[in-house]
Parts: sequence; C-alpha cells; structure tokens
Amino acid sequence: MAEPDVTSVRPRADLATLPSYVPGRTIPGAIKLASNEVPAGPLPSVAKAIAEAAMQAHRYPDTGAGELTARLAGKLGVAEAQVAVGNGSVSLCQQLIQATCTSHDEVLFAWRSFEAYPIVTHVVGAKQVRVPLTGDHALDLDAMLAAITPQTRVAFVCTPNNPTGTIVHKAELDRFLDAVPSNVLVVLDEAYFEFVTDPDAGDGIDHLRERENIAVLRTFSKAYGLAGLRVGYAVASEEISDAVRKVCVPFSVNHLAQAAAIASLDAEEELFQRVHEIKGERDRVRGELVAAGYDVPESQANFVWLPLGERTAEFNEHCIEHKVVVRAFVGDGARVTIGTPEENDVFLTAAKSFSR
Repeated sequence: MAEPDVTSVRPRADLATLPSYVPGRTIPGAIKLASNEVPAGPLPSVAKAIAEAAMQAHRYPDTGAGELTARLAGKLGVAEAQVAVGNGSVSLCQQLIQATCTSHDEVLFAWRSFEAYPIVTHVVGAKQVRVPLTGDHALDLDAMLAAITPQTRVAFVCTPNNPTGTIVHKAELDRFLDAVPSNVLVVLDEAYFEFVTDPDAGDGIDHLRERENIAVLRTFSKAYGLAGLRVGYAVASEEISDAVRKVCVPFSVNHLAQAAAIASLDAEEELFQRVHEIKGERDRVRGELVAAGYDVPESQANFVWLPLGERTAEFNEHCIEHKVVVRAFVGDGARVTIGTPEENDVFLTAAKSFSR
C-alpha cells in the first residue's frame, strides 16, 4: 500500500476558483468614496462608551451579547430569542447559510448584488444561483421566483440593493413572499434600511411578523457609523435564530463593539440627524449627475450607482487622477459613497470632466 503524501497540508482544491472579497481602496491623499462608510466619526457619547469599555479589554465579551440583544428586541418589538447578534451582517449571511444549507442545496440571489453572497455560499459548499437585475438596475423578483428549485434553501433579497441602491417595494415583496415555498428562507438584507425615504418601501420586521420563513439582517456599520467595530444582527424565527447562534464563532462580537452599539441606540436622535444630511447629499449628488448626462438609478442607500459598463475602469482611473477613490466593478459600473458636501463636490467636478 502506498504511503499517504504527508509532505504538505493542502487547502480545499475548490477554493482556487473562489474570488476574494475586494474592499474599497485607500490611496493616501485621495478622498475615499469607495467603501460605504459614513463620513463623521463616533459621537462623543459613543466614543466615551468605547473608551470605558476598553478598560475591560482583559475580560472576554458576553458571547451572547445579552444586553444588546435585549435592547434590540425591545426596540423592534420581537422576542429576545428571535435576535442573533453577529460580527457584522456579512458574518450573519454566512451563519445563515451554515445553519440551513448543505452541499446539496442552492442559495439564490440577484446579480449584481452584495459581493459577499457568492463567497460565503461557496465557502459553505452550497451552490450559488445568480439572477440578473432588471434593465432599471433593480432586483427582478419574478425571475428570482422562477429560479427557485426543490434544492433552493436560501434566497437573499438585498434592499436597498448594494451596489445599485434600488429598493424592493412592499407590494412586489408581498407578492414574492406569497409565492415562495415555505421551506425556502428569504433573507431580507436591510443593511441600508435607515437611509430609505420611499414611503412604498417595505420593512422587513413587519414581513417577519407575518411569516416564519424570513430573516432580516441589519447592521451598525452604516447609519450608526460603527463600520470599524463590526456588529450587526439578524431577526428571524426562534428556531432559525437559535441555529444562527449555534454556528457563531464564540466571542466574535467584542466588548467595545457591544458597548458602542448600545450607546448608539441611546444616541439615535443625534445620529439620525447625520443620516438625514446624508440623504440630502445623496439626492443632490444624483441630481447633478443626471443633469450632467449620467444614467443614475434612484438610490435609497448612502451611495449612488453609475452603470458605466465597459467604461467603468476608465472612469475609475479618471477619478483617481482627480484624487477621488470610487468602487469600480469593472465591466458593470461604479459605486460612489456619499461623503461630506466638500468631498462630494470634488467627486462631482471629476465626474463632470469625464468625457462620455
């Protein structure tokens, strides 16, 4: 019998084809509008809570995030057992797939949408099914419904959609949810929920109250300005939330993140004034881009989408030359985060000088 090859440890062969998650670039001296961060730092009250929590850094955090879970449950009007706190909503995406899928199952999502979906699906070993967006850069729920098979276990609905900023309206989401088989978990990824102004937009928590096969994802990274601390949460049935907690890496939400999230809930009124200003800047930036001749779908997030197709790479380099870093999805388009008014003006000057 041949001796086994023990000269090296080899990773899974299928990971060779797995694309890495590409974060927004940072270039010294340039304005970074490539990551969906808010431009202002933590509020003084939140910074104080972080500093105080740092004095307990020698202690393990509460792995169940009990105080934060209780606060979120009270805020949303759900049972504490329905809330699972995680290391950012992206980690919860992976935990939901781990908790529900095997290698025989399929995970369905629109494309282009959040670029972590195919990565976390592949890592877990499930099959990814991508459904093209509509010509208006929105999720095509009819096509997604048609793509469901007996093997489908999870369907991600990102609204507002990253990177296009478009939303799914309540009426169309109701029709979709009514038609989805009850054994398919529909994950409403609402990372940008707080930036939505459209009165016809849905609220995932309301849908959750009516159905068992829904999970809602939200985060403190965007509107609450805690992108660097990584804390998000899922709200689902008690059975699904319990399974999500079971596959969580212990202590993955650190003590500082939990303290900052609680302090941010206490400071919502002040934080949401900042969100209101970002919404106004978003609409101003989109309006000026449209007036300049760009095709820009209406955004309900803290960014705008320029579907530039094959000219995306050229536009990206043009912006870099003007000291602005955008998020380029080569061949598709560029996503531009809303910054301060001054930062947005620099970007608009660059965009208007690009030859179309």
